[in-house]
Amino acid sequence: MEHKRITLFAGHYGSGKTNIAVNYALHLKESYEKVNIADLDIVNPYFRTKDSEAFLESRGIHLISSEYANSNVDVPALPAEAYAIIDDESIRAVIDVGGDDRGALALGRYAPSILRQNDYEMLLVINKFRPLTPDCASTVAVMHKIETAAGMKFTGIINNSNLGDETSADDIIGSVAYAQAISEASSLPIKMTTVKEDLYESVKDKVPDCFPIRLYVKQSWAKAITE
Repeated sequence: MEHKRITLFAGHYGSGKTNIAVNYALHLKESYEKVNIADLDIVNPYFRTKDSEAFLESRGIHLISSEYANSNVDVPALPAEAYAIIDDESIRAVIDVGGDDRGALALGRYAPSILRQNDYEMLLVINKFRPLTPDCASTVAVMHKIETAAGMKFTGIINNSNLGDETSADDIIGSVAYAQAISEASSLPIKMTTVKEDLYESVKDKVPDCFPIRLYVKQSWAKAITE
């Protein structure tokens, strides 16, 4: 996938966008000196980029998040630093947008600057195993709500269909048709299909644009779905 200066990840709650944002920031760090990741999720306190703060900092990746992340306070307090990574063209910025349209409202205040620079990807993270996005129609409906709230259009899709530790190679291979249907309905390209590192060799020749990832952010919902 081409490396734009700003990469935004958005999607339905529990789609796995936060874990992808962390993995992608680590991927960028292999090629760029200054990589920052901003957590704009001021709605959902359960899956936060801040969970990986110490790990990211140890890898030379600066994390920007609300001071209320991982606390029992949930107010719309976004860090001023987030403006800096958007305005500073020497930084490769990864932005973890809040889930669904309510979470994407926070992005609206940054959207004019991002659009003006026109050096970004806004990627829709999809997961067919989430109960509210099991098919093309429901996922596209979520996509349109996020775009309206954020004031920005998506530029591509990331197929992150998984069941956490319960994911099999067949689950990933079987999700390709789902992702392709969404791509056709939205006219957006599939930029990558994520796969756990231990399954990568099993699927890389059967699934286009595979991107191996590690699980850095908890996904406690996954096992519950399979039980």
